[in-house]
Amino acid sequence: MAQVPQTFLDGLAVRTWCGLALRALGRARAEIDAINVYPVADGDTGTNLYLTVESAATAVEAVFAGYETQPGYETQPAGPTLADAVRAMAHGALIGARGNSGTILAQLLRGMAQVLAADGAQPRCDGPALRLALRRAADSARQAVAHPVEGTVLTVASAAADAAERADGDCGSVARAAHEGARAALAATPAQLSVLARAGVVDAGGSGLVAVLGALVEACTGETVDTEPDRAAGTPDALPEPEPEPETEAEPDPDAGACAAEDGGPAFEVIYLLEADDTAVARLRTRLDALGDSLVVVGGDGLWNVHVHVDDAGAAVEAGVEAGRPYRIRITHFGLGDVHTGGPRPPRERAQRAVVAVVPGQGLAELYTEAGATTVLARPGEPPASGELLAAVRRAHAREVVLLPNDAELRDTAAAAAEQARTEGVRVALIPTRSAVQGIAALAVSEPGRRFDEDVVQMTSAAGATRYGEVVVAEHRSWTTAGICQAGDVLGLIDGDVAVIGADVTTTAETVLDRMLQAGGELVTLVVGDEAPETVAAHLETRVRESYLAVDTAVYRGGHQGALLLIGVE
Repeated sequence: MAQVPQTFLDGLAVRTWCGLALRALGRARAEIDAINVYPVADGDTGTNLYLTVESAATAVEAVFAGYETQPGYETQPAGPTLADAVRAMAHGALIGARGNSGTILAQLLRGMAQVLAADGAQPRCDGPALRLALRRAADSARQAVAHPVEGTVLTVASAAADAAERADGDCGSVARAAHEGARAALAATPAQLSVLARAGVVDAGGSGLVAVLGALVEACTGETVDTEPDRAAGTPDALPEPEPEPETEAEPDPDAGACAAEDGGPAFEVIYLLEADDTAVARLRTRLDALGDSLVVVGGDGLWNVHVHVDDAGAAVEAGVEAGRPYRIRITHFGLGDVHTGGPRPPRERAQRAVVAVVPGQGLAELYTEAGATTVLARPGEPPASGELLAAVRRAHAREVVLLPNDAELRDTAAAAAEQARTEGVRVALIPTRSAVQGIAALAVSEPGRRFDEDVVQMTSAAGATRYGEVVVAEHRSWTTAGICQAGDVLGLIDGDVAVIGADVTTTAETVLDRMLQAGGELVTLVVGDEAPETVAAHLETRVRESYLAVDTAVYRGGHQGALLLIGVE
């Protein structure tokens, strides 16, 4: 009988975990936002968790990027250590934490890092070490919340740690047990909070944690798992009656992203990073607890993330100034949806409508800018984060914004940015363009004078009617839908799938174009990269003119865009 290989967690597995968790939260973000009902349906928990994990993943990627630039990297393929990776993950989550849910998740990751990156820790995490890490995570998160409430993400985290402690075996076994324990606890949250039972939903923050733990199982074992609770919350009458709640002042949900002023809660959410020592932070906790509620303070070693709901935002910031050096101050008015970040408001009047687009090269950036769009440059191998897209939306300074990600992999990132922009009062429509040529088609039919919904429908229709192709050079040997390619082969992709494997750029491009035009078309758009042969565009133009009557061709220079050639057929 073959022996089952032991699973473990190392630096590379932590990197994989971050990527899988980000994708899982991207898929679940809207659903988690929708079930965020306690204490009010503010609908931002999924987005806050996504942004927090995005920051963690970015920090881990930076560690790997730095390692790969060191001399002799090729002879040391192991990569950064487990300690380096988990420290980066925890630090990234801390500085990027958003809302109560993200702040608590940051503390969960910090608690794990305290075990896995401790002096004398093993270079690879085994089952017993993961059990300890999950226990530390749950306990430290609970300690960070001023007034813990059961039926929230804290309950789910504790249940995951309890289940892990009962598990034997390697990291995979422990991770599976923690995930199953979290799912069961999540399903039970409506019995612990009556507002969840009335709405027929489970806790939003706990749902996000289940997704993160599911990603941990996949990172350790390669197996995908079900992230739904053991039993869906369903309708309220399908749930056990919750325990009677004591007739005292209700504690705030530590996983709620905000508390509506009109419902009697505090008017402002205040978040900032703080450089301060432990003694000063202890005094700060006491002062902020007296000022408001939903207080969560996480961090350590001189850097903290402070989150509180208050009526007097100025007093909360002043308390931070007295404790140390607060920065990245963010104040959200729950009633008005305003977001202040410490600077003056732009004096200029908002435009009515704008288009924000991600573009892969400087040439396309100039083309989009000439057409009136605000652009975000995506350099090869460096996709923009949601913060960059949000900054571009703010820079566009419009009441209505159409967002064009122009890349299938950026859809979740763009959705998170759009959700954040909506909290700032901007009406945002995300058109799921998968290529810059689809974005060109959408931009071409945009008419700011139309009603916003009508304009979005027309742009979406134009993008959807545009097939897109690419010609790229394979970086390594791999399996594709067209067969096995070798490093250096020229690949022709149609709608994201490899359709042609060739040796010559022009010949491969012609084959791709012919296949795309088999289904008809009226306009061919060619975006030529700097690395493409000078003659490829002229050759393809001649091909279209001689072989496809009544089909027009438009050619643009894309600059250093990653792909040798982008092709659009409308």
